[in-house]
Amino acid sequence: METNGKRKQSKAEIQLLFILLVGVLLAALVGTAVLFAYETRHANTIYPGVSVGSVDVSDMTVGQAVLKLKEQSDYSTQGKLLFTFGEMRWLYTPEQLGYAINPYVSAEKAFSVGRDASLVRSLAAQLNSARQGVRIGPTATYDQRQAYAVLQQVASQVDKPVVEAQITLNGTDVQVTAGQIGRRVDITATLAQLDELLLHERDGIIPLVVTEQQPEIMDAQAAAGLVREILSQPFTLQMPEGYAGLGPWVIEPADLAKLIIIERGGVGTGAEYEIAVNQQAINGYLARLAPAVRTEPVNARFIFNDDTRQLEVIQAATIGQALNLEASVQTVLDALQSGAHSAQLVMEYVDPQVKDDATAESLGITELVIAETSYFFGSDDARIQNIGAAASSFHGLLIPPGATFSMASQLTDISFENGYAEALIIVGGETVKGVGGGVCQVSTTLFRTAFFGGFPIVERHAHAYRVGYYEQRSNGGRDTNLAGLDATVYVPLVDFKFVNDTPYWLLMETYLRGYSLTWKFYSTSDGRSVEWNTTGVTNVQPPPEPLYRENPELPAGTIKQVDWAVEGASVFVTRNVYRGGALYFNDSFETNYIPWQAIYEYGPGTDVP
Repeated sequence: METNGKRKQSKAEIQLLFILLVGVLLAALVGTAVLFAYETRHANTIYPGVSVGSVDVSDMTVGQAVLKLKEQSDYSTQGKLLFTFGEMRWLYTPEQLGYAINPYVSAEKAFSVGRDASLVRSLAAQLNSARQGVRIGPTATYDQRQAYAVLQQVASQVDKPVVEAQITLNGTDVQVTAGQIGRRVDITATLAQLDELLLHERDGIIPLVVTEQQPEIMDAQAAAGLVREILSQPFTLQMPEGYAGLGPWVIEPADLAKLIIIERGGVGTGAEYEIAVNQQAINGYLARLAPAVRTEPVNARFIFNDDTRQLEVIQAATIGQALNLEASVQTVLDALQSGAHSAQLVMEYVDPQVKDDATAESLGITELVIAETSYFFGSDDARIQNIGAAASSFHGLLIPPGATFSMASQLTDISFENGYAEALIIVGGETVKGVGGGVCQVSTTLFRTAFFGGFPIVERHAHAYRVGYYEQRSNGGRDTNLAGLDATVYVPLVDFKFVNDTPYWLLMETYLRGYSLTWKFYSTSDGRSVEWNTTGVTNVQPPPEPLYRENPELPAGTIKQVDWAVEGASVFVTRNVYRGGALYFNDSFETNYIPWQAIYEYGPGTDVP
């Protein structure tokens, strides 16, 4: 009984298992049929749940999807991309920025969902699409060059060049241009923000990426203020106290403006305008001023004591003063650059070459090396007075070794104030009365002293005609051998110069005694001696016929001689100077005296020869 029960149970289980197996097979057949039907249905259509962006393309053929994408994908033309900078706005569509959807490629991508080479992956993708949906990004083209060009146009409205503050001078008018901060759109950085929005097909606000550049000098008002202050009034140069009668000198604003130099100083943000002054121009201006304020030092004057053989001071040395050019220029520059309107010139003392404490030994003065005397018997008191006044200019004067001595440079101004009187002088082809007549007696005496002393003569001018005074001897007689040994000086046109070509100082002494003038040179002899020769008076020419002319100031019947006839002549003098027994140098002096006309003046109505 138990055996039959077990057999009945096993048979039922087998029947149930069979039924289940048949069910599974039927289900598999049904599933396969359904899957086959599903796949067959979508063989040419996109699987359900697939969208391109926001456009659902489920169950569409590729062609239908392309049409729908064209109709509904409006991001390229309807999207809004807003660039901003401050209050400025620029609105563009993606299409204007070079962005465009490709519906054909996008539809093909949608159709490819669930169609993998692997059946398992394909079914998994189809199941996922059906349950959750699959969204693929649309395929687009993006010409960034177009976006770059658009941003270049935007940047042209935003960009500003950096501008440095400027100061300009127009005459005395100071003009200031303020600095400006520069800015520039960073197009590359701005495009990076745009790319992100286009990638996700999103609208958005895109702030322009802008970089700024600060000018090195933003504000020039401080420097301009200093320039305005400098030019607000004239600049005055003054002498120190104790210089009465000199200055002041005034530089007007219009001229000051020409001296101002506006320079950039510093680097980077530390840069600034610096106001300088044309140092070269100031230096030149003060250099031209220097001679006017200079007080020349004057050597002490001495006489040589023939007994003690020492020097005795007869006129103390004078300390000179001169403009300290370098210090004065700096003082003026400092004053101008600080905005001051005046400056005091800087003076300095200038020592003479020879002070009061000089000794004969220190100057090399040991003996009398030459003395010459000229005579002028018959001269009136006025002429003698003039000779003495002129000769005193040279008494005790020292000439440095190697120096060229100019008589005109030491002769006092010939005026009544300096002790001169009116006497006969030669002017314009006539002998007339004038202040200083007789000074040429002094120049003639000096010429002969230098001539017979063996010193080189640099410049010598003879008189126009033979003057009797210059051919006199001590006995009052006339010696024609002295013709051609005269010299005239007429400051500043005519000068007499000679050279002290020795290594010693040369001391000159002059002595006026009655109708004679003696000139002495004290120094140390180098053993030179002089031999000279003269042709004497040659080529004698008679004077012209006398000239008679009316003088309305003379009374009728009066005839007065005012100039005297002199024969013309030529003289040629040669000189050999020896030193140490050998010829040191030689020279010659040619003189051509012109014939001189006698002149008579007569009163109106006078019978004349």
